[in-house]
Amino acid sequence: MNPRGDSTSGSDGAAEPKRKSKKPRYSRFTQQELPACKPLLTPAIVVTTFAFIGIIFIPIGLLSLSASGQANCIPEQLQNDKVAFIQSSTTNKTCSRTLTVPKNMEGPVHIYYELDNFYQNHRRYVKSRSDKQLRSKASETETTNCAPEATTSDGSVIVPCGLIAWSLFNDTYSFAVNSKIIEVNKKNIAWLSDKEHKFGSDVYPKNFQMGGLIGGAKLNASIPLSEQEDLIVWMRTAALPRFRKLYGRIETDLAANEQITVTIQNNYNTYSFEGKKNLVLSTTSWIGGKNDFLGTAYLTVGSLCLFLAMGFIILYLLKPRTLGDPSYLSWNRNPDGHY
Repeated sequence: MNPRGDSTSGSDGAAEPKRKSKKPRYSRFTQQELPACKPLLTPAIVVTTFAFIGIIFIPIGLLSLSASGQANCIPEQLQNDKVAFIQSSTTNKTCSRTLTVPKNMEGPVHIYYELDNFYQNHRRYVKSRSDKQLRSKASETETTNCAPEATTSDGSVIVPCGLIAWSLFNDTYSFAVNSKIIEVNKKNIAWLSDKEHKFGSDVYPKNFQMGGLIGGAKLNASIPLSEQEDLIVWMRTAALPRFRKLYGRIETDLAANEQITVTIQNNYNTYSFEGKKNLVLSTTSWIGGKNDFLGTAYLTVGSLCLFLAMGFIILYLLKPRTLGDPSYLSWNRNPDGHY
């Protein structure tokens, strides 16, 4: 107590702790003071950009599509009734075509069959299979979703059941150069995970394609499903109506301008639903194999950019305006504020 009667606290005690500031340390990055590019999109820059993209993309698209070609395997006298031709068991469905190798193709050369307008992604088609039956012999009778290809007319179980397996692709191809047969390697064309985990080594085909209406290829009843690689490739359904699947590989190199004779057994019926079939020979690189989609995309984008460039040029010539003219602002065009 001091003479004045005032009480004092321990002013000589410890000072209050300093509060931590939440203010970030100053840097040009956190304060967004870094140099920035702020392009001014003048009509000249916009037109030049679109024209440049169009000029670059269109030739790339044309080059990507240049190797495409079509051939017909139906005799001239049967062109008006393709369905009857493909469904007849008496017509000769073998045809030969000659292909010219456009450039050196180093092996392995991948052989694909391509189908168009075939909707493997249809809900009912995708569900028409039994994964349990495919994996294990003990689940042979699991055919809940397989109708109408679940059992034969006498009630016997079909293995593999369902519409996907029933519609297995059954065209065949053989190749020759200078009358010398080229071997086609059909081993390891399916995914290893599919062979090991989705198709059982103790499951064998049974009563397959034994009905009155044959949908596609038949299977060797003495070979387990885990080794039926054509079936395994086909059972991995495609997401789009146009797709290609691996048929096999040519392990030898093909020289430029070499003539390849292809013998086609035209069995698969795509004519009843206006589908198309193509045979594709392709090598692969880091960007993948040849695909018409890439060329079509380049052509589409390039043509669109050229169209926009021409449109901007015409618009600028017909209705020019000064860059940054404030008279075009809405509040200057209508001072009273009425719209």
